[in-house]
Amino acid sequence: MNATDERKKVGFIGLGIMGRSMAGHILEGGHELHVYNRTRAKAGKLVGRGAIWHDSAGDVAAACDVVITIVGYPKDVEETYLGAGGIIERARAGTILIDMTTSSPTLAVTIAEKAAGKGLSAMDAPVSGGEGGARAGTLSIMVGGEEGAFNAALPLFRLMGETIAHQGGPGAGQHTKMSNQIAIAATMLAVSESLSYARAAGLDAKHVLSSIGTGAASSFLLNGLGPKMLDGDYAPGFYVHHFLKDMSIAITEAERMKLDLPALALAKRLYEKLVADGYGEEGTQAIFRAYGN
Repeated sequence: MNATDERKKVGFIGLGIMGRSMAGHILEGGHELHVYNRTRAKAGKLVGRGAIWHDSAGDVAAACDVVITIVGYPKDVEETYLGAGGIIERARAGTILIDMTTSSPTLAVTIAEKAAGKGLSAMDAPVSGGEGGARAGTLSIMVGGEEGAFNAALPLFRLMGETIAHQGGPGAGQHTKMSNQIAIAATMLAVSESLSYARAAGLDAKHVLSSIGTGAASSFLLNGLGPKMLDGDYAPGFYVHHFLKDMSIAITEAERMKLDLPALALAKRLYEKLVADGYGEEGTQAIFRAYGN
């Protein structure tokens, strides 16, 4: 932390595959870290490094200047913020609230409105970059909310991410993340079909990657997840069931805007089958299974 940065009491709620690394960067940045997670054991290493444990999200909110959440699903976000004894009820006036869960844009607007009514500032700030980006502190952070709150939180965002953009008012961060997930959904199918075609043609698919991975088809998904597909490495950097949640949110919002997204709809159906077949805890690259691999 730079000498010009103010040391804050920062709450972090949700210490899963992404949150534990993100919270660690806040602690390394010199801030007083307060934590809560439904499974306390996941907070053990952070507490061992000096983080302060609380028994509820509301208790964290009551103790902190800034509260950051990254939990599983929109229903978890709603309960954590709007439930009895939750963040909005317990936070002190002037507290900045930052939800980094990929969640519903409509819910983000509701939370911001409820927060404003209590003298709080709430932002939606979902991230992209997966577990690797969380560990390295290189996440892309897409922020919706008031510009003043964004500027106040920017030193914290910089501890967790590399590309940080204020996209607009409440909900804008979530809409940006939906755009990101829609692009990923279609690209994951394209990568799977490309490599399946290479194999069916009798080619060395990894050798094919060395050619097409540097041409117009080049992408993080092709070059980063393509080799894992070919190796049958489906360990999660981002869970299938979480990605399916994101696609469901995107389709709901698209329908609300009367927008037809056929590639997204197809990807959602294939990922739903993947979950039904028992692969929901694998990484998103497991969609390669849908092509007989």
